[in-house]
Amino acid sequence: MVLPTVEDTHAFGRRLAGLLRAGDLLLLTGPLGAGKTALTRGVGAGLGVLGDVTSPTFVIARVHRPDPVAGRGVALVHADAYRLGDAADPRAEIDDLDLDASVDESVTVVEWGEGLVEQLADAHLRVRLDRRDDDTRVVELEPVGGDWAQRLAALG
Repeated sequence: MVLPTVEDTHAFGRRLAGLLRAGDLLLLTGPLGAGKTALTRGVGAGLGVLGDVTSPTFVIARVHRPDPVAGRGVALVHADAYRLGDAADPRAEIDDLDLDASVDESVTVVEWGEGLVEQLADAHLRVRLDRRDDDTRVVELEPVGGDWAQRLAALG
């Protein structure tokens, strides 16, 4: 799927949020500037979480609680494993974040987490974002286990 603008990437995240439920794990991959955080902002908007969804690169992970009035009752955990790639044992660093403590009651989105966080859930959705020279984004969704394939069919 081609997403011509950052706004389209955000809107796609909102649409994707309509399929999400507590316990879901999304792994976002792609180069710097591909739109991973823009997509996550859209997911947060679609879930109705409180606060601005910004890149967690320097804090590694942020928890966005659901808006009790407008939200769907599901928190968003947004993590960024980019800086963990230089760690001697990045999986130990992921374990230290205790993401598994909240994965069952939250939607967990991990940027740069491929090969590091798949064990957090029995199934996950791999979202590959690429940015073309003309700044359009291309998104590919790869369901891994569970009922992801059926849910993705609803995106049309």
